[in-house]
Amino acid sequence: MTERSMQEPTLLLLTALADAPRHGYALIQEIAAISDGRVKMRTGTLYGALDRLLQQGLIEVAAEEVVDGRARRSYALTDAGRTALATEAERLRAVATEAERRLANVRLAMQAGPKGLFTRRGFFA
Repeated sequence: MTERSMQEPTLLLLTALADAPRHGYALIQEIAAISDGRVKMRTGTLYGALDRLLQQGLIEVAAEEVVDGRARRSYALTDAGRTALATEAERLRAVATEAERRLANVRLAMQAGPKGLFTRRGFFA
């Protein structure tokens, strides 16, 4: 049985931590940048996900400090987190490659004209 694909918030969080440890607010900013502004993670969602990833051993607390009277934790990927991110990146790469291959087949079939596009069963000729 194969593992489930990673949910987008998890993928974005692990990606945001791939190159450097970050604290919560920096993670929110980094996720917005990675997603080109498409994903704006809310604080409650972020900290719930961070707690879950900590329990799963995919991230760890890299540092704790007090800034302006408030505790600030920085998070970093663990080796397991790096492995999980690399595995998911490879899975996504394989799916994207297959999608591109199939789209290229459609383009070629369309260039061949309407008779080259589909057979009676609806598959490529």
